[in-house]
Amino acid sequence: MSEPSIFFSEVNERQGVFHRRTFLLGGFAGLGLAALGGRLAHLQLVETQRYEKLSASNQFNFRLVAAPRGLIVDRNGAILASNRPNFRLLVSREEDLDPKATLKTLAAFVPLDDARQARLAKDIARAPKRSPVSVMEDMSWEEFSAINVRAPELPGVTADMGEVRVYPHGGAFAHVIGYVAKVNKEDLAPTGPNSDPILLHPGFRIGRQGVEKAFDLDLRGKPGARKVEVDANGREVRQDEGGDIAAIPGKEIQLTLDVDVQNRALEVMGDESGAIVVMDCRTGDLLCMASSPSFDANRFVRGLSGPEYRALALYDRKPLLDKVMNGTYPPGSTFKPTVALAALEAGVDPEARVNCSGGWYYGGRTWRCWKRGGHGSQNMHDAIKNSCDIYFYQTALKIGPDHIAKAAHAMGFGQTFDIGIPGNQKKGVVGSTEWKRKAVKREPVWQPGDSVSYGIGQGYVAVNALQLAVMTARLANSKKALNPRLIKSVGGVEMPRGDAAIDLPFAAEHLKYVRGGMEAVANDTSGTAFRQSQLGLGDIKMAGKTGTAQVRSFDKLASRSSVGVTWKLKDHNLFIAFAPYDDPRYALSVIIEHGGMGGATAAAPRAREVMRVALLKDPELRARIEKPLPLPEVPESVIMEGAAPEAPIVTPPPPAPPGEPT
Repeated sequence: MSEPSIFFSEVNERQGVFHRRTFLLGGFAGLGLAALGGRLAHLQLVETQRYEKLSASNQFNFRLVAAPRGLIVDRNGAILASNRPNFRLLVSREEDLDPKATLKTLAAFVPLDDARQARLAKDIARAPKRSPVSVMEDMSWEEFSAINVRAPELPGVTADMGEVRVYPHGGAFAHVIGYVAKVNKEDLAPTGPNSDPILLHPGFRIGRQGVEKAFDLDLRGKPGARKVEVDANGREVRQDEGGDIAAIPGKEIQLTLDVDVQNRALEVMGDESGAIVVMDCRTGDLLCMASSPSFDANRFVRGLSGPEYRALALYDRKPLLDKVMNGTYPPGSTFKPTVALAALEAGVDPEARVNCSGGWYYGGRTWRCWKRGGHGSQNMHDAIKNSCDIYFYQTALKIGPDHIAKAAHAMGFGQTFDIGIPGNQKKGVVGSTEWKRKAVKREPVWQPGDSVSYGIGQGYVAVNALQLAVMTARLANSKKALNPRLIKSVGGVEMPRGDAAIDLPFAAEHLKYVRGGMEAVANDTSGTAFRQSQLGLGDIKMAGKTGTAQVRSFDKLASRSSVGVTWKLKDHNLFIAFAPYDDPRYALSVIIEHGGMGGATAAAPRAREVMRVALLKDPELRARIEKPLPLPEVPESVIMEGAAPEAPIVTPPPPAPPGEPT
């Protein structure tokens, strides 16, 4: 047998491979250990402060805090919308929280009926984790204390103090200012200001309607944050007040409105439905925009129940409708000054006379004047003073609709005004041959009978209270086509005034003539509003124009009396005025829905009371009013004889004429 042979070269080769692999693996291990050591050294030596901060952030967290909403004030700084403390109850969605059981427990301490509990349970279930849901606002101190005492037994429940919007004057400014409400899904957006996380905060409210909506971003301010210590589950343990980030309050919005004039307007309206607007004849500033009846904006902040909202929505006098801008009405005889201007500009001689016998036969029917028996011979001045329908029937027929439409547009009718707030202003209707061709498909041709009705503010014409006030202010100013201004300043920055406008396209003598007719309406003893227009403020006189707008046809009726007629079938009452007549400062318009026959009956007395407040609040006019009247001159012979001067004879005004003008 042969002996096995040993090949040393093979052994050496295997050992070499082993050593090389060992060396390679050892190198990789060494590099790994070196990298690990280097990284540990870098973390512990170089980035120590960074990780200390991250560690602290695991211990502390920040909770968003809504900024105090900006104030809304009137022209003199009186507060119209502010904030007040609010005890609220919040529930956060936690992993081990049973919303239904928690709400049932809370119902023992605060009023939560079954329906509300079911709705809140759904809200909590849909909310992001640890995001608080408002369960109750405006808790009493007793309710607030009862919850806080039991806080350790109620995981996820917090009772704290926030802020809630408050409107000190209730419904007086509700249509203008609007209100705030909770954010809903429709308000949220993926980008832009409405994507801000603060919108989901239970204390945050978003503007609805009016100034609150138009200037929502300015009023929001900048949210802050509250620093709190949390446990491993993210639950709040305590507050670290030293680390809080202060919120920046929203900007203050100053309006041109006057709280006293506005409140007086709503007061004199009482239960009536309608609107009152007061405007500065020099600047265009709006002192009053009262819509009646109104609603309490504070109730909308807290949230209305279904029955409460339905009661407001279904009430026939429509408290939710802003009648200043959204209610349109036939202007009746308050349109006659505009028709008179149009006639003067068209070349009609104001001294040309029309005989009013109480009726005028034209086009196969008799067009009647409001005054039975008629007014007799009338020129333009007399026709404005007496509100003679027959004169304006014939004048409108003579000049045609397009002259009237041109004048109406120049005076502010048939248009909307940018007063800074949304409100879906109604343009109304200003009839013309072109307008009828486009708007009335069944009868596109303007008929002569259309002009007859047009001349007394009926037919194809509809206006709102704001437009009537603008028209009156422009007529009183007699130079500028004033634009109304509601927003005086935002965050202290003054807004453009309304007198930065073009000149009126009317001759000065024509404007003066029409104003003279309105002065006679209110101050001539035979004027249609003499008794109702006496201000009793020294030598200050008011000029005005009455109006009645029909809501039904009287063609087949023997009488226009409103006695025994249902509210919805009564005529509208209107009145426009400005004062003082010799130096106009304030213009106003009053609309009383279904107030009955005659603008002097319901609208004029209310206009007088509101105008008195506006005049008495003006420092210059107040000084004029309080200035003693000059004593009557006494003959020297009487003084030497020591006789007392004879008292002046005061003639009482005659009784009001039967009926009232259209």
